[in-house]
Amino acid sequence: MVRKEITIPQITNKSTIMKSKLSILAIIIAFISTSFVFAQQDKTKRPSPADSVHVTTADGVHITIHYSKPSLKGRQLGVDLAKFGEVWRTGANEITSIAFDKDVLVEGQALPKGKYGLWTIPGQTETTVIFSKKSEGWGVRYTDQDDQLRVKVKNSKGKSSVEQFTISVDPAGKINLAWGEMIIPITVKIAK
Repeated sequence: MVRKEITIPQITNKSTIMKSKLSILAIIIAFISTSFVFAQQDKTKRPSPADSVHVTTADGVHITIHYSKPSLKGRQLGVDLAKFGEVWRTGANEITSIAFDKDVLVEGQALPKGKYGLWTIPGQTETTVIFSKKSEGWGVRYTDQDDQLRVKVKNSKGKSSVEQFTISVDPAGKINLAWGEMIIPITVKIAK
């Protein structure tokens, strides 16, 4: 009987090299993806940076507002941005949130303490201000079914144009939404 040796072809290093290359590629992709995610979480790098306001009014109401600050950049308010007659998220990026630590009166109407989404329907002379039960989320997924309160306020004209949307609160409880030449004043008092 003649013995014949059978040679099994040995797997060359090409397959090992290919696996190594794929592993390195996967690590590079994971690193780039992770870097991108962390860059997105740094809200200061956004075109509309995040800001917040924390004020305790003279009558003891603590008001906290978190919002993002879009810029006009040559666009027209009421036409290109925050269009007249349409619901606007009152800022950019995430929903603008406003919180009160006590029950309040907004323009004389009762609003229970809590955290709300702040939306508006801008108009040329008057704006509808909406306090929504939905206070978190991204973008413009607004529904009036979540409304807690709607009030109408008269717009006023600022002394100078404001390029970047800004929210301020004074100790008397007046919240001012300022952008372009428009100021939307909202009066808040403690409910008694």
